[in-house]
Amino acid sequence: MPLDADLGKTMLQLITSRYDDRHWRKKIEKTLSLPQSGVGDEHQQQIFMYLKLNLKAYKSRRADPDSWILGGYATKEVIDRAKFQPHLVGEGMSADAVAFLGVDPGPEIDEAWWDEMLVSWFGAPEEEELSEETTAEEAPSADEVKDPART
Repeated sequence: MPLDADLGKTMLQLITSRYDDRHWRKKIEKTLSLPQSGVGDEHQQQIFMYLKLNLKAYKSRRADPDSWILGGYATKEVIDRAKFQPHLVGEGMSADAVAFLGVDPGPEIDEAWWDEMLVSWFGAPEEEELSEETTAEEAPSADEVKDPART
């Protein structure tokens, strides 16, 4: 189950406001390396992909892991470009849709919130485990399967 609109907005605010804080830099890099399918709202998904692509640092074409240009002037420029030219983010993007970028989400957003956000990003594992258990129960056991050649 991807992030809802409120969690997505808070996550984008976190990325665009706390990038200069060394404490949050690794967490922001981890968030940027996640798949965009974890963001439920279409406009927020476009903003996430814009940030993900434009904050990606130059790297060789080899199998180097992704790296990010977080902190400093380059990151601020990418965020300001999104705020003042929303059409660069995606089709149909308005200034109101990107107005929250760069605004700190508040002191209640801490590491515990970030951990919960990651869990929400990837969905509820309990549902997947439950479906695996039911398929295992429905499958016939080896004793129940009779070989027609033996009869």
